[in-house]
Amino acid sequence: KESLVCASRIKRCRNYYEILGVERDASEEDLKKAYRKLALKFHPDKNRAPGATEAFKAIGNAFAVLSNPEKRLRYDEFGSDQEHVSTGQARHYNYYTEFEADITPEEIFNVFFGGHFPTGNIHMFSNVARDAHYYPRRHRNERAWTQEQEEEENRPQNSYSAFIQLMPVFIIIIVSVITQLMATNPPYSLFYKSSIGHVIGRETENLQVPYYVDKNFEKNYQGAELQELEKTVEKDYIDYIQTSCWKEKQQKSDLSNLAKLYRDERLKQKAESLKLEHCEKLSSLIGMHKGG
Repeated sequence: KESLVCASRIKRCRNYYEILGVERDASEEDLKKAYRKLALKFHPDKNRAPGATEAFKAIGNAFAVLSNPEKRLRYDEFGSDQEHVSTGQARHYNYYTEFEADITPEEIFNVFFGGHFPTGNIHMFSNVARDAHYYPRRHRNERAWTQEQEEEENRPQNSYSAFIQLMPVFIIIIVSVITQLMATNPPYSLFYKSSIGHVIGRETENLQVPYYVDKNFEKNYQGAELQELEKTVEKDYIDYIQTSCWKEKQQKSDLSNLAKLYRDERLKQKAESLKLEHCEKLSSLIGMHKGG
């Protein structure tokens, strides 16, 4: 009777805080204590009362969202006090579909209790569909026999079948080796690469972009061919600088956002002091290009 009353209470809750029975300013430890108590009470292995499975799922989802600072902030802003929607079928409920967790209730429970139910063997129920059906556990001997039968069916019959299974792996290895043997080294590198002989430094005539070549480079590239190659070098270098500049800006923006979210002065100072070196190089290159 008590389980039915509690399950009915959770079904009527309007938000995640009510489901866990905590205040809106509850700390992380308060959330853990509330979840631990309710999860043990409504776990399908212990509680088979009508509505217990749905309550267990709602408890897990509420904890997963509220224990994540970013999701909790978004939920407090957009998802609080929403009415959950009944699908019209018995024991099927939709708890705030816009704020669902990325982890199943069983996975959350396993994190808390080390992968097993404290009072016995855990029953893993399917979470593929919204409606979770509880099936009684089979007899231990029946389960063991079925497992042995499946292993026997999956076991390779002989060495030939094993070879057939490994054939795709052999083909991939052979193709990879042939591709590496046929590949030719590029005529230049933007960075020093002794492994392919690019150890001689040069600069492009137009933008003075540094690049590296091998000892036979000057024999193969002269005049118009050299000019065309250096245009390619400059294009590759600008692409690299643009990408690096974007990464620097993204890193600075991420640090600033984190500093605002957690009100962390140290992160704020780090974001402000972060230099955009590649962006400065890009501006310099653009100035040289315009000047030229």
